[in-house]
Amino acid sequence: MALEIVEKESHGVTVLALSGRVTLGEETNRLRSKIREALDKGKTRLVLDLGGVSYIDSSGLGTLVSSFATAASQGGTIKLANLTKRFQEQLNITKLVTVFDVYNSVEEAAKSFQ
Repeated sequence: MALEIVEKESHGVTVLALSGRVTLGEETNRLRSKIREALDKGKTRLVLDLGGVSYIDSSGLGTLVSSFATAASQGGTIKLANLTKRFQEQLNITKLVTVFDVYNSVEEAAKSFQ
């Protein structure tokens, strides 16, 4: 299943709701481009809603890390919400859980910017 990205606004925060697979190739390129596009528009408070992501490979993880660094260099922040159990385990194994702010819901993530 190809990656779908739906952009929403919630309490002054940009929410990118992802569904499908985040894998090497077109999917990671689309995600990287969408995040850069939001940052270029001055949207520096981003929440990635990962509840609909069925699979993420190492390239997808790398894209999240590089996007996090890109956002930080532009004064922005990326927070993660709605992680599946499998993805939560991947973040724990790779120790990336120490890099990202992770929330159970998009609402919690959005409120954390206040």
